[in-house]
Amino acid sequence: MTIALPEGVKDKKLVVFDLDGTLAVSKSPMDDEMAELLKKLLAKKKVAIISGGFFPQHQKQVIPFMGNDEAVISQLFLFPASSTVFVRYENGEWTKVYENVMTNEEKTKIMNAFEQVFKELNYQKPDKLYGVDIEDRGTQISFSPLGQQAPVDLKEEWYKKHDDFRRQIRDHLAKALPEFEVRTGGLTTIDITHQGIDKAYGVRKIEEYLKIPVSDMVFVGDALEEGGNDAAVKKTGIDTIQVKDHEETKEVIRQIIS
Repeated sequence: MTIALPEGVKDKKLVVFDLDGTLAVSKSPMDDEMAELLKKLLAKKKVAIISGGFFPQHQKQVIPFMGNDEAVISQLFLFPASSTVFVRYENGEWTKVYENVMTNEEKTKIMNAFEQVFKELNYQKPDKLYGVDIEDRGTQISFSPLGQQAPVDLKEEWYKKHDDFRRQIRDHLAKALPEFEVRTGGLTTIDITHQGIDKAYGVRKIEEYLKIPVSDMVFVGDALEEGGNDAAVKKTGIDTIQVKDHEETKEVIRQIIS
């Protein structure tokens, strides 16, 4: 497997990754090989992860596998919940740098919009849910039709059969909630945040807080195609690398650190 990297990638100061589908299987811990490669990359460059999942997902999927070397993990910067939160390791612990919390009024309006759209589209919830389907993440409301903890194989099956319907739900929600950002993420999810918050917003926050220009970054993701949940980063002018899955990401990392 050989993936052509943009010219000058090895000289970039920071590598930005999507999480699900890029570093790990959806909502699953990264495997041992990926963890080792990521630690080798962190020994050479700063790394940021922008994910639709909220911070507890990073605590399950990423952090336990990064070891205890503070010189390494202090180079890792996490932007969960669609970059509505920034978490970094400093003074011996993972610390929130910022958090764009929604008000109770905003959350109520979003919940009412879901109820309205479900009626409009005659949406019927499945008989069995794996955890809650609409989750309040504080800075983001996230809808997963099978439940937030659904097995990956069931989500993949749902995606193949119902992704067009998911996009209908998203489009109806976007009309009902024009003051919010409504987008698909992962295999089954719809995420809602404050307007203007997407992965491009996350890249700009990386630039702001880490004082690294976009020209010194590269983004690696599995959904950079038009309409994909990583595509927004292109608005910043950042160099990008499209991967099919986490195995291709491993090859990208190997090339960068070689």
